[in-house]
Amino acid sequence: MNLSFVDRHQVLLIKLLIHSVSSYFIASTFYFAIVDQLGGDPVEALLHFTGIGALNLLLVTLLVSPVARTFRWPKIMQVRRLLGLYGFFYALVHVFSFLAFEVQFDWMFFVEEIFKRPYITVGMAAFVILLALAITSVNSIKRQMGKKWQTLHNYTYLAILLAGIHFYWSVKSDIVEPLLYLTASVFLLWLRKEKFKRWFA
Repeated sequence: MNLSFVDRHQVLLIKLLIHSVSSYFIASTFYFAIVDQLGGDPVEALLHFTGIGALNLLLVTLLVSPVARTFRWPKIMQVRRLLGLYGFFYALVHVFSFLAFEVQFDWMFFVEEIFKRPYITVGMAAFVILLALAITSVNSIKRQMGKKWQTLHNYTYLAILLAGIHFYWSVKSDIVEPLLYLTASVFLLWLRKEKFKRWFA
């Protein structure tokens, strides 16, 4: 059997899995919220789940390149954009949930909270970066941007750090989980140390 045929079908199966798992978890979480099965504070549970979901997907997105190099499987790079877009989608739902349930579409209060609370400030900074990356992920825009596209998409590394800091600053007591996420983020960035060295060289 042709190896490229096998690789192509493996990638399609992985994409199908990403679609299925990502859609299932976000849909089931909202379903449990509607039927009041998310515990005593459903809004907090919804915000936590969507935020963690976005962070997990961003980390997996950064993991794709090291996996492709380590296992010499370049075809897996084809799922990176899909993972990134789902990461943005979860972040979008996270922001929308805060806007809808925490501040009840009070836009002035929403803007005040962004500037008043540092953890929201860095969270929104990460979201703006993800928004720009999602918009420019369209192939036609990518072609028009040329080399500027890669420069912009390198801000993924800043977004993942900001998201980790947002999580760390948002917790009130147990900091173990956000510290683990920050450690994972730093490790994935460390794997790209040679790339960063070339930038600063």
